[in-house]
Amino acid sequence: MSTNALHPLTLALSLASPAGARNRLSILIHHRVLPTTDPLQPEVPDCSTFDWQMRLLARHFNVLPLAEAGRRLREGSLPARAAAITFDDGYADNLTHALPILQAHGLPATFFIATGFLDGGRMFNDTLIELARRLPEGRHDLASIGLAQVEVTDAASRRALIRTLIGHFKYQPMLERKHRCETLAAQFGLQLPTDLMLTRAQLRTLHHSTGVEIGAHTSHHPILARLDDAQAREEIVAGKQALETLLEQPVRLFAYPNGRPGKDYLPQHVAMVREAGFDLAVSTAPAAADRHADPLQLPRFTPWDGTPLRFGLRLLHTLLRRPA
Repeated sequence: MSTNALHPLTLALSLASPAGARNRLSILIHHRVLPTTDPLQPEVPDCSTFDWQMRLLARHFNVLPLAEAGRRLREGSLPARAAAITFDDGYADNLTHALPILQAHGLPATFFIATGFLDGGRMFNDTLIELARRLPEGRHDLASIGLAQVEVTDAASRRALIRTLIGHFKYQPMLERKHRCETLAAQFGLQLPTDLMLTRAQLRTLHHSTGVEIGAHTSHHPILARLDDAQAREEIVAGKQALETLLEQPVRLFAYPNGRPGKDYLPQHVAMVREAGFDLAVSTAPAAADRHADPLQLPRFTPWDGTPLRFGLRLLHTLLRRPA
């Protein structure tokens, strides 16, 4: 018997997720991997943290490409401790920082791309994070967006400002949200980065890399439940078509933006995803998938924990939790 099979965590995970029809599939969500820890985004792993996380996954799980994992989940043929790794949105550091670590550990991953931000675009939340990063210390008036004055003094106050701003803008109509966030940055005369997301050339490089699958994530990452049906369908289809044109192959995997069932997307959006020709789609319902899971609404979760022990326990706890 191998040393790996004797490890207590491996044994516990095997009991919670045995091979075959009783298996459960852990699908992990990531967005970014940073070169060093960002005090404004402490939950985002840096390269060192991501490296030990992937080493732990490689040691204790059987990590599969998502398309294969979804198929084998339906067939009841998954290996014990099955897992898949996903990234959302299409950040450039997925290629420059995450991919080398994944490949070093021999791990496949799926990258869901919001095509409207390729080649210099910026998501609204990043506009707000980078705004908060660049505001000079002192008191700032946010009356133009209906908020009170805010005092910026240190990393904690900047993190608080980020939470306030994202909460304020998140559920506004998509086009208005983008315009208002950019207008706010311009109000303070701030120059924000334009290289956070992949370029088309980088996406092609990622696509042709070993162990990589590319999936769709709409065009502009709207909250589908806040759009009318025609707009929602256009976002779903346009993102798929843009990727298929760029990559010159069918795209069969989809991730719902934000991804909370019943809040961020609704049953009609699942039907649209099916009609668009996707075979598998993932939400952000925090659970592991079992064989009863809808293949167009597979749950995913993010283990934010900052130590290997807590990270491993989070993975085990999620396997033991019954899906809602």
